[in-house]
Amino acid sequence: MATQDDRQYSRLDFGFARFMAERVNFSGEQKSRLENLLLELSAQQSAGHSCLLLGDEDQALIAESGLASENKLTPLILEQNRLYLHRYWTYEQRLAKQLLALSQQPVATEASERLLDQYFPAIDADFDWQRQAAKSAVSQALTIITGGPGTGKTTTVVKILAVLQEISAPPLHVALAAPTGKAAMRLQQSIAANKAALPGTPAIKALIPEKVTTIHRLLGAKPPSPYFKHNANRALPYDLLVIDESSMVDLALMSKLVDAIKPGGRLILLGDKDQLASVESGAVLADLTQSLPGQTVELLKAHRFKAEIKCLANAVNDQQGELAWGLLESGDGDVSLLRVDPIGYIVEHYLTYLALMHNGADFPTIFAAFNRFKVLCANQRGPNSVSDINSRVEHALADLSKIRLAGTWYAGRPVMINANNPALQLFNGDIGLCLPDAEADGQLRVFFLSGDYVKKISPARLQACETVYAMTIHKSQGSEFEQVLIMLPERINPVLSKELLYTGITRAKTQVKVFCDQSLFMASVARKVQRHSGLADKLHD
Repeated sequence: MATQDDRQYSRLDFGFARFMAERVNFSGEQKSRLENLLLELSAQQSAGHSCLLLGDEDQALIAESGLASENKLTPLILEQNRLYLHRYWTYEQRLAKQLLALSQQPVATEASERLLDQYFPAIDADFDWQRQAAKSAVSQALTIITGGPGTGKTTTVVKILAVLQEISAPPLHVALAAPTGKAAMRLQQSIAANKAALPGTPAIKALIPEKVTTIHRLLGAKPPSPYFKHNANRALPYDLLVIDESSMVDLALMSKLVDAIKPGGRLILLGDKDQLASVESGAVLADLTQSLPGQTVELLKAHRFKAEIKCLANAVNDQQGELAWGLLESGDGDVSLLRVDPIGYIVEHYLTYLALMHNGADFPTIFAAFNRFKVLCANQRGPNSVSDINSRVEHALADLSKIRLAGTWYAGRPVMINANNPALQLFNGDIGLCLPDAEADGQLRVFFLSGDYVKKISPARLQACETVYAMTIHKSQGSEFEQVLIMLPERINPVLSKELLYTGITRAKTQVKVFCDQSLFMASVARKVQRHSGLADKLHD
């Protein structure tokens, strides 16, 4: 059996493998082989795979152990060449069944061409993918709208909601949700902005909700258990669910969400299938777009990006490493390599918001200046990581007397919330700035912007947070910034992939700079995340 010195395995992996193997009457090499398979199954689960792929000999060994069956109440499930923990096989099985039922569910609504013309007027001769998405969403119960940043997913769904409310009697009861508090807030702001521009009547606009919640709150989380208030036996009361940033939703959560859709209910999933998959098990959105083409519409026209950023993102996504590196090498500023000291470059950008702070500007102005630029790292630890960059930038700013490092909290410290805090209405990924509060005799408060509302929290009440001059690319999902600096590590590691780079690049609206070695960049582009899953096969079947 592998030893605990093997760093890819955790103590949980070893404990699981030993616990299960002890319940089988194997000995010697046979027991050792079984323990190694169980160890790998646990590790694969932690790495985001739904199952472990087995060869013929390993399948025979698992079958002989009695730990697995095809669909019975055994701890493990062996389905073809895929070995599952029973719980994750159940999630996958139920999700496939529910989605197939949704895809075949008849709907009684139909939009006229006149109505579609009203909300999707022809602007040029190009095919209107947004209009096509609306036609699909109106005529079927399950619609998947995918596309890169700037392709207008939110704009499209607001118009879809207007069209549906125009033709539905009685009006649809709609819920909007996203996997994280930060993503929910961004969708809420975007919905509010897009409603104002709709050509519909005030009555129709009033039927489009603006409030967006997290999926956990929508379902009614019951921590610390994995169960929710709403489930197959107690369905959600909504006629239509719209879920944004669906690429971030893992297998277990998506299964529980779809379980809770009421009979006759509809589902619209929005997301970028090319982004990083969920942190937990599965690559649900990618599997769905692959297996349900009749329910999927991909928005192909980018309205927000500069052409150079789009070209770089496409080259990385298509794994054209030479082309991508060439674009960076010859870049004129919109996309380019950073060839100077990164800390000096980063500090120059952050001096702007600190100057506004020292000059007494209002918080929204300071916050907007801070958010124009962001450092995105591949890793949390190590050279060029989040912890490394945050520490070096802090000390560089202190050396310039722009901040005073007199403890954890100081004027100008940017922080990111690391855990949901419903009591404070703060959520994982929310970003705030520690500033002197003129209304409290200059005492330090952490300011957060929630729509047009400024929230002030005492630093003593914020336990789960970290400094955020830099953040991981994973944490940046659902965000956008004017300018982005991508910092890659000095050596290749399992996190690096073309999906990671694509996600980082597409956070930027106007400028992307990359600090890395050519060979490491090329190796990252060449690596594609492969999540082992049986969901696509189940949907095909």
